[in-house]
Amino acid sequence: MRLSAGIHTRLGATWDGRGTNFALFSAHAQKVELCLFDAQGRREIERIALPERTEDVWHGYHNDVSPGQLYGYRVHGPYAPEQGHRFNAHKLLLDPYARRLAGRLVWSDAHFGYRTGSPREDLSFDRRDNARGVPKAVVVDEIFNWGRREIRPNIAWADTIIYEAHVKGLTQTREDVPPHLRGTFSALSCPAIVDHLKRLGVTTIELLPIHGFVDDRYLVERKLVNYWGYNSIAFFAPEQRYTNANNSALDTFRTAVARLHDAGIEVMLDVVYNHTAEGNQLGPTLSFRGIDNLSYYWLKPDNLRYYDDFTGTGNSLNLTHPRVLQMVMDSLRYWVEVCHVDGFRFDLATTLGRGPNGFDRGGAFLTAVRQDPVLSTVKLVAEPWDVGLGGYQVGAFPSQWSEWNDRYRATLRRYWAGEGNLLGELGGRMTGSSDLFNHDGRTPQASINHITVHDGFTLMDLFSYNEKHNEANGEENRDGSNDNNSNNCGHEGPTDDATIVALRQQLRKNQLACLFLAQGVPLLLAGDEVGNSQQGNNNAYCQDNEIGWVNWDGTGQDGDDLTEFIRKLAVLRGRFSQLRSRKWVNGLRGDGSYGVLWLTPEGNEMEEADWNFPEGRFLSYVLGPKERGEAPLFIVLNAAPEPITFTLPKLHEYTKWSCVLDTTTAAESPDNRASGETIEAPPRSVLVFAGAA
Repeated sequence: MRLSAGIHTRLGATWDGRGTNFALFSAHAQKVELCLFDAQGRREIERIALPERTEDVWHGYHNDVSPGQLYGYRVHGPYAPEQGHRFNAHKLLLDPYARRLAGRLVWSDAHFGYRTGSPREDLSFDRRDNARGVPKAVVVDEIFNWGRREIRPNIAWADTIIYEAHVKGLTQTREDVPPHLRGTFSALSCPAIVDHLKRLGVTTIELLPIHGFVDDRYLVERKLVNYWGYNSIAFFAPEQRYTNANNSALDTFRTAVARLHDAGIEVMLDVVYNHTAEGNQLGPTLSFRGIDNLSYYWLKPDNLRYYDDFTGTGNSLNLTHPRVLQMVMDSLRYWVEVCHVDGFRFDLATTLGRGPNGFDRGGAFLTAVRQDPVLSTVKLVAEPWDVGLGGYQVGAFPSQWSEWNDRYRATLRRYWAGEGNLLGELGGRMTGSSDLFNHDGRTPQASINHITVHDGFTLMDLFSYNEKHNEANGEENRDGSNDNNSNNCGHEGPTDDATIVALRQQLRKNQLACLFLAQGVPLLLAGDEVGNSQQGNNNAYCQDNEIGWVNWDGTGQDGDDLTEFIRKLAVLRGRFSQLRSRKWVNGLRGDGSYGVLWLTPEGNEMEEADWNFPEGRFLSYVLGPKERGEAPLFIVLNAAPEPITFTLPKLHEYTKWSCVLDTTTAAESPDNRASGETIEAPPRSVLVFAGAA
């Protein structure tokens, strides 16, 4: 069978109702062969050279190929690592534009383009065929009935509350989710999960990577997996392990998105375009390396055999190359237009913005996103760092981006761990981190505030462990961060000591309260609401088991379950617009108005000496009303181990204050207190008062 020419303008495998067009970019290949496989992916049934090459795209049209067909490529060209080329037609390669994957990677030495163990290492050449042990791409029909009523929630950034979750980890142990759905895309939209998210007040669920990924060989040999999924190999294909064997991952994912949208909940994806699963020069040849290594990856300019590694994974995708940039942009648009997702969190986003001279906020990728009519309308969040030179870029991304604010995390962790002399830093973090983001028209919503995320301690472990306990990862506890700013409250790990248990609960509530009171966008880690623990593991990336899954046993348990407390915080945040302000707060103005007033315990405006008070752990401030008829908020943070007496503010237009939040008690306190009255802030507490005329 010979292919007709087809077209080069749409990459990947495109079924048009009669046949399928295949198109693959490779600037340096000498020949590209399309390989078709049987339904099980075990036997190659046809191998045909793509007949045409247009603008470095190899293409052909096969009129007998329909959805469900398994395929891969063999790409011929020079194997010359010192020149940047690693072609090896003995290796079956995955289409970078694959919409669906069949099968999983079965590790063997045949996946390497060189002879493993050879004295010449990757300069040698391997002739073994690896096709039997690699996943195959599948031709798909992208048609999906979204229904006439499918409406995207379009939550404003100012109203957004993000909930970071792992598809499997969120639902694997939920007894109110049908057993056959647990751990799958379908479970995300089960009534029990949707009701829980709505009860929390969450507007947006952010999923850890769902792009097709592979398990690292060294993990498989330890009987572990790449549980988190930060090892992408297919940027268009939903990971098949998150659906039942006979279902299409694409369709089950889109169904989940549609049902979450029906409930008013947005879906964001954590995406990993900074590197691939192929690793460094000693890694396997699975896709990009064998298609056009010199185009896809950053290589060291003085020795093209080696990779410039800005990510700590062995390689970095080179988005300054037009075709690599096109692939990433096509992928992002695909997830928005075909799958209806509402935004993205970009892992190690500094790498995406790199140019020849390092990070460039006006570089190719960031500029392309800014002008793209599709991507400029969705939520964009950067993890604003990588491990390369000049990689820390918090505050440096363009105006339409928001960023993970690790300065907020570090400051609030240190503060509630008991560290003093942080008042200035604390004040800045609670009011949107203007020192980082107040430029180029950016708003406080540029700051994604978080205390815990997938990477690090859970909230329960943050106050249960002083040291990481990652022994289960098989790296002798060397992996994971040592900089945790945690506080075990006097005992390492679980305890029955009632005093310690109560203190841990109090500190958890304080962190959550600050998260919702801080200007910016709050991000919650799934499971923190029910006291989920990872047994002190702060790097559970390979733990697809009870360590990595959310343990819901704390649901309904006094002290563990803070779901209702978080719901009240979300209601409070919605009630007072100054907590969701799109404008930066200013101090006392000449006309007597103010955005924020920083007050001493005596009720006076703070001066420089007050900010620098030795070992100071008490901070109080008034946020002025943003709208007519709205009340000001008086916020009191006391991290001291003893009570501190303070004075309610004396503001001429407000004579009374009512307590709307007290983290030390569940009881409501609606009684008004007079301005100028003195009150005690309990040890380690957060208090909030609303003003009244």
